[in-house]
Amino acid sequence: MVIDGLPGGGAEKVVLTLVAGMLAQGHRVSLFSLRKVCEYPLPQGVDYQVIQDSNRKPWRKLTELSRRARLLDAAVRKAEKEAGAFDLAVSHLHKTDRIVRRCRALSPEKTWFCLHGVFSASYLGHRTGMSRWLKARKIQQVYQGRNVIGVSPAVLEDLKSAFAVQPSREAVIGNPFDITHIRQQAAEFAEVPSTGFLVHVGRFHETKRHDRLLKAYALSHIQLPLVLLGQGSPQRKASLEAQAQELGIADRVIFQGFTLNPYAWISRAEMLIVSSDSEGFGNVLIEAILCGTPVVSTLCPGGPEWLLQGELARGLSALNPESLAEKMQDIYQHPPRLPEDAFAEFDTAAICQQYLALI
Repeated sequence: MVIDGLPGGGAEKVVLTLVAGMLAQGHRVSLFSLRKVCEYPLPQGVDYQVIQDSNRKPWRKLTELSRRARLLDAAVRKAEKEAGAFDLAVSHLHKTDRIVRRCRALSPEKTWFCLHGVFSASYLGHRTGMSRWLKARKIQQVYQGRNVIGVSPAVLEDLKSAFAVQPSREAVIGNPFDITHIRQQAAEFAEVPSTGFLVHVGRFHETKRHDRLLKAYALSHIQLPLVLLGQGSPQRKASLEAQAQELGIADRVIFQGFTLNPYAWISRAEMLIVSSDSEGFGNVLIEAILCGTPVVSTLCPGGPEWLLQGELARGLSALNPESLAEKMQDIYQHPPRLPEDAFAEFDTAAICQQYLALI
């Protein structure tokens, strides 16, 4: 597994869950991190290596990708010399993919690029003209003719249609969840508001659309506090605090920050809300339902429509605050029945088998 660092994000947690699952099945796993940042505990037994670029020259940006690819090549060759050839290499996140694409030590046949997000929304949404064309062209060059995994059908389809990419091989593999562990953590103590509360889990990033969430919360007139589990830049947080003040809801919005055990909060919430413009998969939707908590989500490009089927589809809203507020009211007043065996197909062991089948 190769990834550009392990800060507290969803894709990073997915990678660590996969690593733990494959180790549990008796496989040897190396995890190469391209930055020295790790906010999660590492699974016991993983060969964890930080391959850090220490170049500080003024022109370092011009040669960054090829330089870092050479560092990764050296680490791969050393690891294979000591422990034998890798059977499978999986690159996670676009920055990593750009580096891995330049690697010579990793065989293209054994290497897969795992896409965790809807690229057109993340990389083209704010661009026009030549800037948009250039970005699309650069992305196309990374994935054209290579093996690609999409965490949802929409992620893979977006790469092929928006960027004219024809993969060599392709697969849709959902994210893994340690269902037993999630439910154990959900039962742990957390100092939550005694009145009951709503929860949103996600970093303060423009794609997550906290601004839409706050407007919808104000429009819903639900008096329970809204807890935001996540972090971001001080500027972004200050902007959201100012918006909450303007909307007259500042006394009911709790900026809780990042927590290693969000499940203890999710399981005690009346509802979890996703307000994003795109969600490659939508981990928190499954996590909430595994914790017995109803969900509301924007019907954004990516995983939500794929995951929320049947009665759960009642929680899907249009991409505007009014629709989101309406769905919040409906699910709050009439929670759907949550099946006990929901999402069993995403248990870690089953998802690991789908990855191993790529070998």
